[in-house]
Amino acid sequence: MSFISEFKAFAIKGNVVDLAVAVIIGAAFGKIVDSLVKDIVMPIVGQLVGGVAFKELYINLGNTTYPTLELAEKAGMPLIKYGLFINATVNFLIIALAIFIVVRAINKLKKPAPAAAPAAIPEDILLLREIRDSLKK
Repeated sequence: MSFISEFKAFAIKGNVVDLAVAVIIGAAFGKIVDSLVKDIVMPIVGQLVGGVAFKELYINLGNTTYPTLELAEKAGMPLIKYGLFINATVNFLIIALAIFIVVRAINKLKKPAPAAAPAAIPEDILLLREIRDSLKK
């Protein structure tokens, strides 16, 4: 089998196509969750903890102070952007929870079928077993 035909056989297998679809859907889902975290969850959490804008939380490692993260970034200051890290962590937790729920649901659907009742033993086999047992006695 030539390299090209072998690659073609590999590429059109169901698993590769399923993986490609999963990556595309995962990327879209990641964008939705990212927007959910940045635009809905974190503003509510920020308001609950005293009006904090998490995306503006940072530690300036330089000597000059700046009122906003944007100005500090434009000045090229070394920054620890822990507010963005908190956003990314919440984002990850929401995605992990969603994946856990999906995998759990799939596993419930994959429950093994109950084992079938054993087939009835034919009468001739039962008779042979009785004969064997009486011969042993």
